[in-house]
Amino acid sequence: MERWISAFLEAQAAELGAARNTRLAYGRDLQDFAAWAVHRGLDFATASRSDIEDYLIHCDAQGLSRATRARRLSALRQLYRFAYDEEWRTDNPTLQIKGPGKAKSLPKTLTVEEVERLLQAARTSGRNRADRLRNTCLMELLYATGMRVSELVSLPVSAARGDPRMLLVRGKGGKERMVPLSPPARTALTEWLAERDAAEDLGRSKGLPTSKFLFPSRSAEGFLTRHRFYMLIKELCVQAGISPSQVTPHTLRHAFATHLLANGADLRVIQTLLGHADLSTTEIYTHVLEDRLRDLVLQHHPLAQDGAT
Repeated sequence: MERWISAFLEAQAAELGAARNTRLAYGRDLQDFAAWAVHRGLDFATASRSDIEDYLIHCDAQGLSRATRARRLSALRQLYRFAYDEEWRTDNPTLQIKGPGKAKSLPKTLTVEEVERLLQAARTSGRNRADRLRNTCLMELLYATGMRVSELVSLPVSAARGDPRMLLVRGKGGKERMVPLSPPARTALTEWLAERDAAEDLGRSKGLPTSKFLFPSRSAEGFLTRHRFYMLIKELCVQAGISPSQVTPHTLRHAFATHLLANGADLRVIQTLLGHADLSTTEIYTHVLEDRLRDLVLQHHPLAQDGAT
């Protein structure tokens, strides 16, 4: 089963350009099924449709969410599609399995006032000036662009040169898009870039290698990790008087989209800025604006005016 997983993940990278985080997620899901199968004397080559359905029941019994179960079934479907193409199997046992679907839930978001408190917390939180400038730049860029956290922390420093009005972001599947920067974000970027470059120059004088990333760190990847940024958001929430359990880096992405839509931005523009391949993914944000839409109808529809019947 290890050979099947390795070959599948290599094909995902080589043929489809799947991102590293996507491949890691596939690998974890397939390893979980493999461990379950071993205890039942099964493997990928012998597992039947009923075996895979039993595995999904097992996942449900573990209390895993519908989204997690749907993702695991998706990983198995893609693995078996690959195995069929490679003629490792003459059938695909996942074809007729109906997935649990994903629960439709409204994205958590923040008010403009809460975002402003988080940004203020970033300006005053940190062990030293460099930390404060970095934290401010991270938060301003995230709210100004709606980038995914993986896109933000891995930004190359070359994308920030020349006082840019726009940033070139490489998103899922290697797709690139341009995102504009607000004046506060440009200011924060300029100040952090000066601090970062000074630190890099000092390190170079001591014989240390330079970094190609805007937010360098000593992690294996060479840039600030998603986990560290996740923890930073929690720390800033405490500083800002906001419940940490309600906020993640993705919450700022939702706030970016929601606030744009609330102020009249076109849904397709927001789709482009977020890097969504399908407009239906972006349309969830219309649900968080029901009050505004209702008010618009009450204010402007002729039959909604006072005295109308």
